[in-house]
Amino acid sequence: MEESSVDRSFSESLAGIKNIGRYEIVSKLGRGGSGIVFLAKDPYIKRKVAIKIAQTPTDRSREKFLVEAQSAGQFSHPNIVSIHDAGVQADFCYIAMEYIEGHTLNRYCDKNNLLPLQKVIEIILSVCSALDYSHRMGIIHRDIKPANIMLDEEGLTKITDFGVAQMIEDIPSAGFFGTPSYMSPEQVKESAIGFQSDIFSVGCVLYELLSGEQAFPGDNNFSIIYKIINTEPPTILSIRNDLPEIMGDIVKKAIAKNAGARYQTCTELAYDLRIALRGISGSAVSSDKIKDVADYISHLKFFQSFPHDEVKEIVSLSQILKIENGKKIVSEGEIDDTFYILMSGRAGVRKSSSLIATINTGDCIGEMALIGSQKRIADVTAETDCILLKISASLLDNASDSLKHLFFKNFAVTLVQRLSTSSRNR
Repeated sequence: MEESSVDRSFSESLAGIKNIGRYEIVSKLGRGGSGIVFLAKDPYIKRKVAIKIAQTPTDRSREKFLVEAQSAGQFSHPNIVSIHDAGVQADFCYIAMEYIEGHTLNRYCDKNNLLPLQKVIEIILSVCSALDYSHRMGIIHRDIKPANIMLDEEGLTKITDFGVAQMIEDIPSAGFFGTPSYMSPEQVKESAIGFQSDIFSVGCVLYELLSGEQAFPGDNNFSIIYKIINTEPPTILSIRNDLPEIMGDIVKKAIAKNAGARYQTCTELAYDLRIALRGISGSAVSSDKIKDVADYISHLKFFQSFPHDEVKEIVSLSQILKIENGKKIVSEGEIDDTFYILMSGRAGVRKSSSLIATINTGDCIGEMALIGSQKRIADVTAETDCILLKISASLLDNASDSLKHLFFKNFAVTLVQRLSTSSRNR
């Protein structure tokens, strides 16, 4: 994208800059439509940070920038880059963010360097988790694209630039910052947008990670916008006939022109992606064993009040895990939307290495983090070889009201029993 004279002047004004706020500039990392990024050091906390700078020539744009930075700064999610600080200096605003040692998904949008399907799905599931979190807080990202999704050195997915699109949207020179290739039809039309706009963008990223081609390529913004509004891209299966049919259905629904025809929430998209993942990973219960497993777990105390047909449905959409003695099942501090039913074995709940409770066959694990949308509050470790039924929150989100009622009723019973046991042991 060619720099405008305004952008060029802004870049030149930052040449040789040594400090931004309290931060010491180390080097320039790059620039994009939403600003210029520097690597810097925080002299007080002694850590590296990424500083993003954006022009804010008016009082209104500066105020909006800082309000949005404050909102994004409240995020605490493992798949969202943390915002440490924000401020105003001269005629620009800056955000100090968590510095990620890693690379963006741009690296894997090349036909010669595509990731395995299972890894692609896992990445998009992490993106869905982060967006579902932000959407629940009322924040639309507006600029989901491969360049704003990073993989750190350990392979963890991190979304950057939360709120930056909203922060600079009132700047007269901004226009379409970056390429509109991943924007929804309603966004390029500058109409009102909802959470489904981010879902369209996720669909475009998924399309590109699977095919190595943009869904809506073009030589300039006008041709790209025309395609987004008026044309359908080649189906993903016409480009990759080795993909399972469900992936074609998922991509098609995610990038539907009409927002009402798309997935309405990231949870819905994640639900279908998990079904696809089970199909390729072989981790789901095979169809010929569903009845046997359902018959077995129907006798576990957690499921005794569940109709047998619903137990079979739960089993068909869940995973069975085998955890060796001494291995962790869940870790304190992690954020996850899954819970477990212990099918066999025994596990210990530990806080600061001290055993505080024992979990036996038929008990559930991890339900408090699910109910409270909070971090795990303790470690749970297998004390024998264990077999567990792993159930995702998206299964509950898509379940009937009667099935949800049964789950939460049993969660409540479990909580009361544990509180009673804890009181007796004091």
